[in-house]
Amino acid sequence: SLNIIDPSLDFFDSKGERIATWKFDKSYTGATLIPYDRLVLYGHQLNEIDIYELSTGKLIQSIETGIGTTNAYYDQEEHLLFITNSKHNTVTSFDEHGKKQGELRLTDYPMSMDSHQGKLYIINYKAPVLSVVDIKSMTLVDEWSIDKSSSGLMIVEETNTLWIGGHGAGSRPNQVVKVHDLKTGQFIQEIQVSHMPVGFTRNEDIIYITNHGSNELFACDVKGNVLWRKEVGANPFAVASFKDQIIVAGFDDNQIYFIQNGEIQKSVSTEHGPFQLLVREV
Repeated sequence: SLNIIDPSLDFFDSKGERIATWKFDKSYTGATLIPYDRLVLYGHQLNEIDIYELSTGKLIQSIETGIGTTNAYYDQEEHLLFITNSKHNTVTSFDEHGKKQGELRLTDYPMSMDSHQGKLYIINYKAPVLSVVDIKSMTLVDEWSIDKSSSGLMIVEETNTLWIGGHGAGSRPNQVVKVHDLKTGQFIQEIQVSHMPVGFTRNEDIIYITNHGSNELFACDVKGNVLWRKEVGANPFAVASFKDQIIVAGFDDNQIYFIQNGEIQKSVSTEHGPFQLLVREV
């Protein structure tokens, strides 16, 4: 659990037992895992991203990026790390050794990312645009029209679709997940959920969506049919699949919740502000 009010990282096993806690002097706002045994940490107000060795806790590399980093995403097939930046409105690719490979200017505040078959899909949070990028050439191949303030996305291979969440604009919170054709970007359907669906994960054939505006977790099948919903956490942004459990992080109550078959099995305290969940299986 990456916690951002008191910058720290809590480690738990599958039973919810605390293994360790790392505390940081820097204000990290996000993280991602990369091979092998490494963790990328970044902050929106930091000039660099830092790479730690998980087994030792040592800082092994820093890469200067300038302030404005909004997200880090690792593509398992191409073995590339992507960093989005809101100050320069760019996405930059790095190889596994931290060497810059390419950079592309996008629209306004690029943030959420996912990839599939050589293409990187990037939501521009402050613009009604999703950018489709060819990973190898780092060129823009398409732009889709989406809602402004979109946030969170997941590719569903079975239906060849991309699901998009979001906060909503102004006093009107978003209450739907938009489903688009993965090839054309064409809007297909809406999935009615609750307030501000922003976090996605899946376990086998069930997709889970956390709604941080209503403190609810939704479970759907791959066609978008809602199977069940559960109130969980206080202001939950993050959800993750961990073995046969679904984990939800309550940002305001400093708890992570272990859920099985739609029921909360236990909750565990974290440091202040659990904002992101990472799962590492060794």
